[in-house]
Amino acid sequence: MELSLTSRTDGDFEIIEVGGEIDVYTAPKLREAIVAAVDAGHTQLIIDVQKVDFLDSTGLGVLVGALKRVRADGGSLDIVCTQERILKIFEITGLDKVFGLHTSIDEARTTQPL
Repeated sequence: MELSLTSRTDGDFEIIEVGGEIDVYTAPKLREAIVAAVDAGHTQLIIDVQKVDFLDSTGLGVLVGALKRVRADGGSLDIVCTQERILKIFEITGLDKVFGLHTSIDEARTTQPL
């Protein structure tokens, strides 16, 4: 399965909507989209994974790397996800304590640090 990515700016936030599978083959595409957003000056990222069917350790690594990068610039990275199977991956790895996990983009926008 392919990876679909769309990005849009909404106020201070860069929202990246992801669909499909994030695995060893597609994770570089996600990394490129995140790097492009940060290079363009966006450090308040919201990654929407509502349409992601599969997420492996490579994909998690991309998200962790992105979080480190935006935090170094005083930014944040929050994730929108309501799918139990994807949320379970964050829980098992302990990353649910590292990322802000939200049920909607609006919720992620309103709970951002100032």
